[in-house]
Amino acid sequence: MAAVSDRLPTFPWDKLEPYKATAAAHADGIVDLSVGTPVDPVPQLIQDALVAAADSPGYPTVWGTPALRDAITGWVRGRLGASAAGHRNVLPVVGSKELVAWLPTQLGLGAGTGTIKDKVAYPRLAYPTYEVGARLCGAEAVVYDDPTELDPAGVKLLWLNSPSNPTGKVIPKEELIRIVAWAREHGILVFSDECYLELGWEAEPVSVLHDDVCGGSYEGLVAVHSLSKRSNLAGYRAAFIAGDAAVLGELLEIRKHGGMMTPAPVQAATVAALGDDTHVEEQRARYAARREALRTALEAHGFRIEHSEASLYLWATRDEPCWDTVAHLAELGILVAPGDFYGEAGANFVRVAFTATDERVAAAVKRLG
Repeated sequence: MAAVSDRLPTFPWDKLEPYKATAAAHADGIVDLSVGTPVDPVPQLIQDALVAAADSPGYPTVWGTPALRDAITGWVRGRLGASAAGHRNVLPVVGSKELVAWLPTQLGLGAGTGTIKDKVAYPRLAYPTYEVGARLCGAEAVVYDDPTELDPAGVKLLWLNSPSNPTGKVIPKEELIRIVAWAREHGILVFSDECYLELGWEAEPVSVLHDDVCGGSYEGLVAVHSLSKRSNLAGYRAAFIAGDAAVLGELLEIRKHGGMMTPAPVQAATVAALGDDTHVEEQRARYAARREALRTALEAHGFRIEHSEASLYLWATRDEPCWDTVAHLAELGILVAPGDFYGEAGANFVRVAFTATDERVAAAVKRLG
């Protein structure tokens, strides 16, 4: 059996530990802006739904309760503009990271046949788990700047990510239409990671399932969504996919064999979360205020912010190696993520999350001043 180090890249966050120790030594404590972990309370109506469903002694179903499928379908139609979505077009998953990491394996991808390898393609600057998923199944991981410029030979899975993690960049609707047409022409399955779709600031993110993008057909298209950010449910592992019924049907069978079941109380909590927009708007307002405060402070400190029109991050640079920036901010008691965690193209950038509390954001602003 091959060692894990031979099969997977080094877990990037381990490299940040010395800088975390430096930041933690600050007299006023660390301001951790390195990860996008929610810190605000789970909305009460969601907690209440979880508690009300706590007496769930039986196994849940992989495909979810009818109430959950109704809630997801209704949200997909109303929020994503996917008017033709039905129960066969949605499937709950146990957090979106699990889905991203294991999707190529569940799709049956691997080394390929003959001289043509199975390939998993993802953006040049991207969430590291796309590469992990490809490597876990033995497929070839390939990066792109424009997916339509890829050699389509062997490309079995194309990841889109809009809004982007780490850059916050949004793919415009016209660009999505062009990418979908190209992928369909070459028979390439598209999975669109849209977990930050409800957190647009200077652009309005559009789903790959929007009627204008897909023409009302979900053939070859699946969107990935999570409640971690919009509802503070990272601890609940509440997420779902929506799109091509044939693809979801295959994944359902595999996930049934694998016992990949969203816990029944979490299913009930998800129904409550998707049925309420008020808590989403309240959380957006919190993030908007933190984003504005940090952006203003970073720019005054000599940073340039690129993209960042959506998501929970500022993509910032001082035009120096990212680890120099990480070290500089750590001396101020501020921890950020180095851009090269997300690809070599991020070598001069850092990703700054605005998921800290108001008090910690205020502390960072003061230190940057």
